[in-house]
Amino acid sequence: MIILGIDPGTATTGYGLIKVNFKNKNDLQCLAYGCITTIPGKSDGQRLKEIEKELSKIINKYKPDILAVERIFFFKNQKTIITVSQAKGVIILTAAKKKIPVVEYSPVEVKMAVSGYGRAEKKQIQRLIQSILDLDDLPKPDDAADALGIAICCSQRLKCKK
Repeated sequence: MIILGIDPGTATTGYGLIKVNFKNKNDLQCLAYGCITTIPGKSDGQRLKEIEKELSKIINKYKPDILAVERIFFFKNQKTIITVSQAKGVIILTAAKKKIPVVEYSPVEVKMAVSGYGRAEKKQIQRLIQSILDLDDLPKPDDAADALGIAICCSQRLKCKK
């Protein structure tokens, strides 16, 4: 099974793809990770269109079975929540057009799945993701690492259902 994790944002959308082998003790393999970035000077519509275009390319290349996205539940900056929600809507729509099921996880759920502690620090989570996926380097930038964490969380939740 291939899981596409997404950390939504208008300026930067992190993505991480993992392959899960449930028959082999939940063996996880990192396929790719990175960020979709948009140009700040463009209109919101143009930026959202760019996210859809780049996400479609990723989906067409890796053919994920499920898309896991971060649940938006609280933001300190009220201006940010609107643009992140718009990006998330485009992400969910893109998945729906490709007939890919979508699941959502809160940041606390992701931290619990990766570290066992819902208030773990970002660096600790990155080191654990590096270890879990047997990566040579710390996954960067933060948005891409978060997306890998979301994918790992999804793999654990799906394993529980098997």
